[in-house]
Amino acid sequence: MLSSASLGGTTSKASTPELFTSVGGVGGEDCESMEVDMQPPAEFSGASTSGTGEQPWVLTPRIDESNSLWQNKPPMERFVDILDQLDSKVESLRKDAIVLRDKKDFLAMSVDLLKNNEYLTGLNENEREEINCYVQRISNRLGTVELNVCTVRDPSQEDSLHSVNSLIDMLISSADPVVSRQKCQQFLNACSTTDTSVYSELDPSTICTDKKFESALLGCTLDDQKTIKKRLQALLGYLTQQTIVH
Repeated sequence: MLSSASLGGTTSKASTPELFTSVGGVGGEDCESMEVDMQPPAEFSGASTSGTGEQPWVLTPRIDESNSLWQNKPPMERFVDILDQLDSKVESLRKDAIVLRDKKDFLAMSVDLLKNNEYLTGLNENEREEINCYVQRISNRLGTVELNVCTVRDPSQEDSLHSVNSLIDMLISSADPVVSRQKCQQFLNACSTTDTSVYSELDPSTICTDKKFESALLGCTLDDQKTIKKRLQALLGYLTQQTIVH
């Protein structure tokens, strides 16, 4: 909530957590300072400040009124400046959440690969059961972590993403690590041919790709394409190690 005092009146100055450092405005060396602090819900306030000696967060934008540029701005511009900063922090939060989501996806992929590892067949029945129970316990534990960064997709893009995920899942469940690695490389090549910054000077027709995968990939959103490429890079690294061991 934006208070009237923060936008046009007077407000007190106080120290802010390092996470919410000020963002400089426009105006050369004489940059204005504007800070947006967030206060967690009441049920978390005790945990966030108890025993640390930190100043409680205040749910108001803080304005450095020592700068005349801010005072001379119309209310509309002040609103826009504050919203610009909030927008930047929201985008930063999305990026952090995407990193965590990618880590979870990598862990889930690792669990799936272990479930289908060919060396499990060399264990006796009791050993396999013990390993499978352990894997299932890890999988269930991982399932308690929910990270969701929504990507806007139309029905066609949803279908394309489903097709891509199905092809990758089939690759993971393959029993032959050599074939899986070759197929994964073809999938990754398809990701690279859609990125002009990588193969801008090369003829895509000279790169071996899986056409079915490439067709499905092209129907995905750009954000999904980036995520798919990261997933395949991690998978290829794992399969390469498996091939060497094999």
